[in-house]
Amino acid sequence: MAEYICVFDKDTLIIKPPKKSPLFSRTIALWFAMMCGVYIYGSCLKHVGTFTKLRFHSIQIIEKPSLEGQIPTLHYPKPESFSRGECASNPVRFFAILSMQRSGSGWFETLLNSHINVSSNGEIFAVIDRRKNVSNIMQTLENVYNLDWFTSASKNECSAAVGFKWMLNQGLMEHHREIVEYFNHRGVSAIFLFRRNLLRRMVSVLANSYDRYAKLLNGTHKSHVHSEQEAAALSSYKPIINSTSLISDLKEAEMAVVRALEYFNSTRHMVLYYEDLVTNRTKLKDVQEFLGLPQMELTSGQVKIHKGSLSDLVNNWDDVNKTLNGTKYERFLHADY
Repeated sequence: MAEYICVFDKDTLIIKPPKKSPLFSRTIALWFAMMCGVYIYGSCLKHVGTFTKLRFHSIQIIEKPSLEGQIPTLHYPKPESFSRGECASNPVRFFAILSMQRSGSGWFETLLNSHINVSSNGEIFAVIDRRKNVSNIMQTLENVYNLDWFTSASKNECSAAVGFKWMLNQGLMEHHREIVEYFNHRGVSAIFLFRRNLLRRMVSVLANSYDRYAKLLNGTHKSHVHSEQEAAALSSYKPIINSTSLISDLKEAEMAVVRALEYFNSTRHMVLYYEDLVTNRTKLKDVQEFLGLPQMELTSGQVKIHKGSLSDLVNNWDDVNKTLNGTKYERFLHADY
């Protein structure tokens, strides 16, 4: 007897198997099971796809920010503390540099501030009172973006872009929902700046922490220097890295980056890596384009502290090398710029 298939609608399929062909019936059942499996697998991929993409982007080179359809919001602030005068009709863009300590944000900010139309006001949330609750955070943001925040970087009347740098551990992650809502409502553009080689960042963190107490430069602690002599003095200290917790420490730093990208994915943003800024200065043109600024040559007087091979900068290099060899973090052992 020949089999027949009845289809009542797009979601209903009734198969009447032939009495004398059990093998064919089993084939049909197997095919149906496979199709269900493909559907379930595809649904699962949708749920994990976003996290996988973020994790991939957290360690890969972002060649150029996507600017299509993303125009920076124009603002016309009316500060309470002064009059913008003839510049009142000049639009201002709002931005925030989201980063981690010792990732090049200080150097990057000096580059931005060398632009005649940019005011980036430093690490304002380093002061705990400004971030102790959401209300304080919002009030601080309003003062900055209303141009009522004064620092040595403030250009006041004719700023075309105003912002600051914000470390991930300064209330940014704890209150990310409210901050994302504020960024989107106020048209704040986020510039992520991370360091691809997290081992080099760790060396910098440990050395900077040591200098807070040792104060190697004539009894003064300096996080950034402006001469080769000062850089040589600070880099003379070679930290000892805890090889026992090294992999878990690197993983924790890596996941902080992933979470930040996930939390702020809905904002207008671009992603930069310190290593790319060092080796490819055209990245600075991308930043100026992203902020809608006229192109200028950006400069900084800061001098890099830790140079050369990592093996010359770490006291217990053999332990570190042995710990990371054969792991996914082995790439951090090699020179990257």
